[in-house]
Amino acid sequence: MPDFLRRLIRFMHQEHIFQLLMLITVIVLISGFGLTLFEPGMSLINGIWWSIVTLTTVGYGDISPVTTGGRAIAIIIMFFGIGLLGMLSANLASLLITRRIKENKGMCGADVVDHIIVCEWNHRARAVIKELRADPHTSGSPLVLIADIEEKPLDDDNLVFIKGSVSEETLTRANIDKAKSVVVLGDDRLEAGNRDAKVVLATLTIESMNSSVYTVVELVDKANEQYCKRAHADEIIIGSELSSHLIASASIDHGISRIISELLSTRYGNEIFSMKAPPSLHGLDCLQAMITLKKEHDAILLGIQKGRGGEFITNPGAGLTISADDYLVVISRDRSAAQSS
Repeated sequence: MPDFLRRLIRFMHQEHIFQLLMLITVIVLISGFGLTLFEPGMSLINGIWWSIVTLTTVGYGDISPVTTGGRAIAIIIMFFGIGLLGMLSANLASLLITRRIKENKGMCGADVVDHIIVCEWNHRARAVIKELRADPHTSGSPLVLIADIEEKPLDDDNLVFIKGSVSEETLTRANIDKAKSVVVLGDDRLEAGNRDAKVVLATLTIESMNSSVYTVVELVDKANEQYCKRAHADEIIIGSELSSHLIASASIDHGISRIISELLSTRYGNEIFSMKAPPSLHGLDCLQAMITLKKEHDAILLGIQKGRGGEFITNPGAGLTISADDYLVVISRDRSAAQSS
C-alpha cells in the first residue's frame, strides 16, 4: 500500500472520519427506508435519493414528503444529518489546511523519485533553483530543499521543503534512495573552516546512505578538497577559486566574465552542457563531428568525456574518434536541437 494512502487511512481513523461516514450512511438508509413506509408509492431507491438530496441541502424538489410521518423524518434528517455532513466537511477542510501548513513548515516527507536535493538555503541556493527551473530538462522536475529555516522560501509546487540540517532523518524524509543528485552548499552562518567541515560531514552522510547518487559540493577552502574526495563527492566546486580565476581572466581579457556568465546560465544566450554522443556522430573523428554539429545544429564542440565519470579531454585533437560511450561538452543556444543530432 502506498505511503500516502496509509497516512490518509491513519488520519481518517484519528479524526473519526470513518465513523462519521458510517453514521451518515446509516441515516441515509434508515431515512430512505422510513420514507417508503409513510409515503405512498415511494420506492427504496427514490427514498435514498431524497435522503441524499436533503442531506446535502441540494433540494431539487422532485420528491417531497406529504405525510406527517414523512415530514417528521425530513425534520430529523435536516437537523441531525446536515450537522453530521458539516462535521465531515470541516474535518476534510482541516486535513487540507493542516497538510499545507506542514508542507510550508517543512514537516512532511518527499514522495518523489529521480529528484534533485539541495542542502542549505542562501542566495546561491536561490540561484541554483532558478537555473534548474530555467532549464527545459529540469523545469518541471521535483526538487527537495533541506534547510534549517522557518518555512518554505519559494512558491514552487514541485519543491518539497524539509526543515532541519542534513542528517539521516532529513535525508530519509527527502527520499535519498530514489534521488538523482544532491547539491551540498555551505552554511553562510558559519566561519569558513566550520562551513567546510559541515559540508564534508553532510557528504559522508549522503554517500553512506546512497553511494550511487551524484553529489555536487561547495567548499570555501581548497585545502579541504581532499576530505570531500575521501567522502566520495562526485564533483567539488571551490567558490573562491572559481571567482579568483574569473577575476584574473577578466583583468587580462576584458569582457570574458560576461561570456562565461552567459555560458553557465540557462536563462539567456548560449549555454554549455554535456550530452551523450548521438548515434549520428559515432565513429566520426572530432573534426567531422565539429563540422556536423556546427552545420546542422549551430553547436560548438569543446571537449569529450570518455564515459560518464571518465577522463575529460578539452579541445580534442581532430583525429580523435567519437565512440558510443562518449559524452560531448558543447556550446549551443538550443540544447534540445543539439541533442537531437
